[in-house]
Amino acid sequence: MTEILPHLTAALNALAGLLLAVGVVLIRQGRVALHKKVMTAAVMVSALFLVAYLAHHFSAPVFVFPGQGMVRPIYFAMLISHVALAALVAPMIVVTFRRGRRAEITEHRRLARWTAPIWLYVSLTGIAVYLLLYHVYQPTT
Repeated sequence: MTEILPHLTAALNALAGLLLAVGVVLIRQGRVALHKKVMTAAVMVSALFLVAYLAHHFSAPVFVFPGQGMVRPIYFAMLISHVALAALVAPMIVVTFRRGRRAEITEHRRLARWTAPIWLYVSLTGIAVYLLLYHVYQPTT
């Protein structure tokens, strides 16, 4: 089971990022009702991602990134920014979502302008980290 968790988390992360991007497009088109549904799905998928991610990291052995050369500092810079911004954006997502659900539109918009691009960056860099770890540089066991 633990061997599928990185792939599951990557798929959930990608789906959440896609839903987020669709939600942003929908609200820019003025399609509020559909935006709410898509963003609810994005938050739910992100919650599933978080459960799978924590299960993976509490059960999987730690391995060192094997890449060498210029990819190594690029990888670690991306990883550090990804982890820091993921920790920052998680509560932002909760508050933004709650404000939207409560129809606190002005406050929701104000925070969503920051939350959406950070969340999208975290999603994209998470996918990039996954690809580097599991497809470009195979982990050694």
